[in-house]
Amino acid sequence: MMHPTRRQFAGLLLAALAAAPALAQEGAPFADATGRLLRLPADPRRVFAAGPPAATLLYALKPQAMVGWVRAPKPADLPFLRPEVVKLPVLGRLTGKGDTLNLEVLLAAKPDLIVDYGSVNATYADLAARVQEQAGVPYVLVDGSFAAMPQAIRQMARVLDVPERGEKLARHAETTLADLDAMLATIPKAERPGVYLARGPEGTETAGPGSINAEIIARVGARNVVEAPGDGLANVSPEQVQAWAPEVIITLDRDFAANVGQMPEWRGIPAVERGRVYLAPAAPFGFIDAPPSVNRLAGVIWLSHKLYPQAAKGDLHRQIADFYELFYGPRPDEATVRALLGG
Repeated sequence: MMHPTRRQFAGLLLAALAAAPALAQEGAPFADATGRLLRLPADPRRVFAAGPPAATLLYALKPQAMVGWVRAPKPADLPFLRPEVVKLPVLGRLTGKGDTLNLEVLLAAKPDLIVDYGSVNATYADLAARVQEQAGVPYVLVDGSFAAMPQAIRQMARVLDVPERGEKLARHAETTLADLDAMLATIPKAERPGVYLARGPEGTETAGPGSINAEIIARVGARNVVEAPGDGLANVSPEQVQAWAPEVIITLDRDFAANVGQMPEWRGIPAVERGRVYLAPAAPFGFIDAPPSVNRLAGVIWLSHKLYPQAAKGDLHRQIADFYELFYGPRPDEATVRALLGG
């Protein structure tokens, strides 16, 4: 079966949406990250998230407006999610890897707003503008960079007409990042570790300093040892990791975390020899990326304690439970948090 290219997919999407009636009513003007001045519906009730980062932020801010998930929650995610949204349909995505959106399902969902949260470049800006023009549905793109996170939360909250909720989450983000910076001010750069991000069961897929997937490493004051160019993922060899000699390895793969100590090609690496290989929690959303959205604030808290155990303040388990309760809804009990962070 042949799959359409991204350009062909966008064309099919626009053709289908052009046949649909305009769903949005004009409301307050808003300038999104592309500089387009949009008219937004007041209190949008049916919102489609263009990709996983937007879906995570939409869930955190206004779960009752979700028309569906980009991907189905896994069984391990369910205890951390609001029960009223876990059975929403899976609609697919407009952006990122795998243009899986079913056009008929999207039209049947009748969104009055489309939101995206992430990279701001010509590709995403062009798609947003063309979808909006053809469909008559506002398509808002908000900057998803780490530096812009508190501001982005407030912007998306304005778009969704939940300013009080947005202010609460934005202030938590600001406090989390301010606490991090206060801690980092006490740690000389020479004492901050070199970190390698290991992806996949062999640990050889990684992300360099320019990748959004590893952006959190620099934000917590560490040094990404990877020298791979570009802003995406890269494949490297264990020999290269040996040469980089990371003091800490953060992995997203449970099998790699369990087996790296017995893998001959990884022996001698400082992080492995000193037992500083840490499996990043991933339910209901990843701590490092997966997706690169507001869930990374939990990663900031977790990495602060993992990378700087002598300097990090507060009780890690309580801090994570507080974050989950505020952003995701259900508050995990101590046993659940212990299991979540046990990796």
